[in-house]
Amino acid sequence: MDQSKSSKSKSRGFTLTEVMVALFVLAVGLASVAALLASTVSGTATTEYMTQAASLVTEKLEDLNRYPAADANVAVTVGSTAGSITADTTNAAGTVNYYDEVFISPTAGSVSETTSSLVGGVVQYTTTAQQPNGTIVVSTSNSRTGLINGAIYFKRRWIIEANQPISGLRRVTVYVFLENQSVAPGVNFQMSVVRP
Repeated sequence: MDQSKSSKSKSRGFTLTEVMVALFVLAVGLASVAALLASTVSGTATTEYMTQAASLVTEKLEDLNRYPAADANVAVTVGSTAGSITADTTNAAGTVNYYDEVFISPTAGSVSETTSSLVGGVVQYTTTAQQPNGTIVVSTSNSRTGLINGAIYFKRRWIIEANQPISGLRRVTVYVFLENQSVAPGVNFQMSVVRP
């Protein structure tokens, strides 16, 4: 009878060691889930920025495609290339920027996009604000508006290469990168189009 009493007393609960091991396994599992969630949120944000960068590249290529073939925006007037992917450049006459900036900022339910361009040798900023009620307001200024918290800043650069990939054609390449330092790894996107 004494044996049955002692076996019952041994199986009545968990030991401190078993509880500590169970808590350790639970902590490791929760830490893994937290790391997975953080990675997912980061990946989602990067995907969103990459999608916006791809849209901005496509938008700029379409914009450049509307210029006549001899226009300095899409033509190489001297040498074999115009513009640069690695630095902000202007054509020799100082009338065409081969770069611009796009600021996308959500404020009070609206989304505004500011682009820079060179007009008569002066940088001009055009802001298009889409209001929650569906109206669109466009304004221009010769100075950049103050940077807004939560805004996303992209820089676009493009290069035109004469006689690429074959003689008589030109290749236009647009490169977009996210200027926000808080996003890591950095987001950039590049696309080319060939035109006569």
